[in-house]
Amino acid sequence: MDHQVLLLTRAGCSLCEKAASALAGLAAELGFVCESTDVDAAADAGDPALRAEYGDRLPVVLLDGAEHSYWEVDVAQLRKDLS
Repeated sequence: MDHQVLLLTRAGCSLCEKAASALAGLAAELGFVCESTDVDAAADAGDPALRAEYGDRLPVVLLDGAEHSYWEVDVAQLRKDLS
């Protein structure tokens, strides 16, 4: 089964950059695709839902549409959930 991994971010967020780097390494290792969405850009484009829901906890990792971790990537749990 292909899983959907989505990283919710914000421009200028150092924790978001660390999470993106961690996910990029895991994606290369485990063969999944990780997409990224800037919650502020989405809100500016007319979709404020992500920022309203997750904006105070960024970065947030969503796995198959459900919140998996926030502020840091839970690498061990993500490995387990993707295997």
